[in-house]
Amino acid sequence: MSKNTQKYRYTQNRELSWLRFNQRVLEEAADQDVPALERLKFISIFSSNLDEFFMVRVGSLFDLAHMTPDDTDSKTGWTPSNQLRHIYHTIPGLLTMKKQIYTAVMETLGQNGIQDVSIETLNSDDLKQVNRFFKKELLPILSPILIGPNHPVPHLVNKRMNAVAMLKNKKGERAVGIVPVPAHVSPYLLLEDGMRYVRTENILLHWLPALFDAYTVKESCILTVTRNADISFDDEKFEDNEDDFRRQMKKLLKQRDHLSVVRLELSTQVSSEFQKLLSGIARVEKYQIFVDSTPLNMGYVFKLVGDLPKELSTRLLYPTYRPRWAEDLKHDQPIMPQIQKKDRLLFYPFDSVDPFLRLLNEAADNPHVLSIKITIYRLASSSKIAQTLCRAAENGKEVLVLMELRARFDEENNLLWSKMLEESGCQVIYGTEGYKCHSKICLITLRNHNKTTYLTQIGTGNYNEKTNAMYTDLSLMTTDQTIGEDAAAFFRNMLVNKLDGEYQKLCVSPFGIKEMLLKNIDRQIALGKEGYICIKTNSVTERNIIDKLAQASQAGVEVQLIVRGICCILPGVVGETERIHVTSIVGRFLEHSRIYQFGRGEQAEYYISSADLMTRNLNHRVEIACPVQDAQIKEQLKWILDAQLHDTAKASLILPDGTYCRKHSAVPFDSQNYFMEQSPHIPVEPSQKPEKLSQRIKQWFSDVFNG
Repeated sequence: MSKNTQKYRYTQNRELSWLRFNQRVLEEAADQDVPALERLKFISIFSSNLDEFFMVRVGSLFDLAHMTPDDTDSKTGWTPSNQLRHIYHTIPGLLTMKKQIYTAVMETLGQNGIQDVSIETLNSDDLKQVNRFFKKELLPILSPILIGPNHPVPHLVNKRMNAVAMLKNKKGERAVGIVPVPAHVSPYLLLEDGMRYVRTENILLHWLPALFDAYTVKESCILTVTRNADISFDDEKFEDNEDDFRRQMKKLLKQRDHLSVVRLELSTQVSSEFQKLLSGIARVEKYQIFVDSTPLNMGYVFKLVGDLPKELSTRLLYPTYRPRWAEDLKHDQPIMPQIQKKDRLLFYPFDSVDPFLRLLNEAADNPHVLSIKITIYRLASSSKIAQTLCRAAENGKEVLVLMELRARFDEENNLLWSKMLEESGCQVIYGTEGYKCHSKICLITLRNHNKTTYLTQIGTGNYNEKTNAMYTDLSLMTTDQTIGEDAAAFFRNMLVNKLDGEYQKLCVSPFGIKEMLLKNIDRQIALGKEGYICIKTNSVTERNIIDKLAQASQAGVEVQLIVRGICCILPGVVGETERIHVTSIVGRFLEHSRIYQFGRGEQAEYYISSADLMTRNLNHRVEIACPVQDAQIKEQLKWILDAQLHDTAKASLILPDGTYCRKHSAVPFDSQNYFMEQSPHIPVEPSQKPEKLSQRIKQWFSDVFNG
C-alpha cells in the first residue's frame, strides 16, 4: 500500500459524506411512524438542502476547478473536477429515491383527502376556479418571452420556476417560449374543498398554448436553474467606513443571482432536440441536467400545511410541543439574581428561551447595568432580542453588537437589523477582516458599590427565537468573574481585529479551540484504555483533529462521536479507528448543540461551543468554547450525551465504508421524545431528594425490559 493510499484509509470526501447525510433526511420521510405531513416536510427539507448544496459547495468546486485545478482534497486526494464527477454521479440515485418516497407520501395524504391534482382530472366547477385564478391572479403579471433569432435569451433567476415550450409556427420555424412563474403569486391554488390543490406552475403549463397562440406547442415542461451562490465576501476590499461596507454587501448580493448555472432541472423528460435547446439557453453540459418529476421547488409545503383545515392537519403533524420553563429557575422572581447565585443551563428547544429574554429585559432596565455586548450571526425576522437591545440603548446603556453581515442567505435580514440597531443608539461593528464571527456570547456588565461584575451567556446556537424552537442548542448563563473578564477581553479584541488574544478560561478560534482539543485528546491518549472522549458536533472535517482522534483510537481510547451531518472520519477501520464509534441522529428537531467531553466520572472535563470540528470553524472563523465548571450542569451534559448514545429510534451508525446503518432495538428509544418528557433540571424546591440524572436512563431501560 502506497503512502498516499495509507493517508486516506480512514477518511472520506466531505461532499459525499454530506450527500449521505441528506439521504438520511430523505429516509426520515420514508418512516411510516412519522406523521404524513411531517414526512412531506422532510422531503421539502431534503430538496432545499440539496439546492443550497449546489449553490454553495458545487459552486465553490467549479470555481476551484478553474482557479486551482490541481489542488487536492485532504481526505481523498481528489481534485475539484474529481469531486464534481463523483457528486454528479451520485445525484440521480437520490432523485430516484426522492420520487419513490414522494409518491408514497402523497398516496398516504390522498387517503386523507389531501391531493396535488392535475388539471386533466378536474371537474367543470374546479376548472372554472382554475381559470378564474389564471385570468385574475396570473395573467395580468405574466411576461411570456419568445426566444428566436431576433430575441435574446432572458436572464434565468436562481431557483425561479419557468414554464418552457418548444414552439413551431405555420412556416415550420422553431422557437422556444419561456414564461417565468411570478415570484409574488401563490405557489398553488387551493380548491373549494380546502384539501385538494393545483400547483401554479401546472396551471401555467396548461395555458401555454394560449400565451403563444401564433405557434403550436410541441413540447413543454417546467424548468429551474441553480446558480453558484458562493460569493467570496472575504476577498472583497472595503473601506473602513461602515456605510460603504453595507453598500458593498448589497452590491454583492445582487451579483449572486448572476453567477454561473451549476444545475438545470426539468420536470419531465423531453426530446433530445428540446433538451439541447434548453441546455444552450442555460449554458450547461448534459451531465448537469436532471429530470425530477416531483415538484422542482417544494418551499410551498410549509404554507400548504398552514392553509389546510386545522382539524385535518393536526392529525397528520407531530403533536404540538410547548417548551417548558426550566424548573431550576423560579418563574415569579427576577432571573438575574438567580443566576448570580448559581450557573444555569437552558436546553433548547425543550426549555423555553423566555428566561434568557427576561434576563435581557431586566438588564435593559437595571440601573446597575452599564453595558450589554453581544455577537449576532442570525436573527429572527421579528427578533425580540434585537428589540430589547434597541430599548437598552434608548435607556442609556452602552450596547455593542458584533453583527456578522456575511451569514450566508441571512445577509439582507442582518443588514436591516443592523440599521435599526444603529438608529436606536447601539454601536454596531461588522466582524473582523477575513474571518466570520460565528461565536455566541452575550456579556452584561454591572457596577454596584464601585465593584464591577459580569454576567455572561455563552451558547451553541444563534440568538434567534424561531430556531430556538426548532434546533437542539445549549445556553449557559454564569457570573464566573474570570469568564466575564475573558468575555470583556474578547469584545475589546474584536474591536481592534486582535484574533490572537489571550484568555484564562475561554477558548477562542482561530487560535484557541483547535489547540485545546488537541491537548485534551493527547491527555486521553496518555491514559490509554482508561481514556474516553465523547464529542457532539454537527460536522467533522478538520484533518489534524481527525488524525489525532485516530491516534487516540490506536492508543486504546474509547471515542464516541455524535455527528449530525458531514463526518470525514471513517470509524471501525482495522488498525486505524477501531475504537471510534460515530452516531448520527436525524429527528423531529435539528441537532445543533456542540459538547466536548474528555474523560469519565468526576475527572471528566466538559465544554460547550459554537464550533464544529471543521477546518473553517477552527482555522478561519471566530468561535468560542467555554469550559463548564458547575457539577450539576456537567451532570446535565452527561445526561444529554448518554441519552443520544442510547438512541435506537432516530440514530444511525456510520460504517467503515462511510454508509449509514440504522440502529434498532426491541423497544426503540427516541432521545428527542425522551427530552420532551424528561427535564434535566432539578426543581427549585423538590418535594423529595432528587435522583441523579444519570440514573434516569438506566431506570428507563430497567422499566422497559422488566415489564
